[in-house]
Amino acid sequence: MRINGTFKTKDFKPGALAPSPGIQTGLPTGVATMEKQFSGPIEGRSATLFTAAFDPKSGLGAYCAMESFEGSLNGKRGAFNFIHSAATSGKDRTQEFFSIVEGSGTEDLRSIKGSGGMRIDADGTHHIWFDVDGLS
Repeated sequence: MRINGTFKTKDFKPGALAPSPGIQTGLPTGVATMEKQFSGPIEGRSATLFTAAFDPKSGLGAYCAMESFEGSLNGKRGAFNFIHSAATSGKDRTQEFFSIVEGSGTEDLRSIKGSGGMRIDADGTHHIWFDVDGLS
């Protein structure tokens, strides 16, 4: 079952991530935390741990994020974790990965499993969807 929603990011807090001594790469690496607020059939909030190797000038890089979601999907309440990553050349989104962490669900979402995805419209609207199994 596909469940669609939108989200807004808030409280993006960059942190310092120093690479291992002696390793110099062509892209700066970083870590950040952020919160997201979801609306629509996906209602709630998430806390995100976000890591990236990214050049803001060129837009070239990749990220990996772990999120802890709390709220409801199509009215079913609970919490769960999901992980996602993607790469970009500055004009696209490639090599996407998105997975719900099996065994992480609570309450009505305790049996959740599946995948999903994200996209950003030209006007900046952020969309998310979950393709889920395990919800009755």
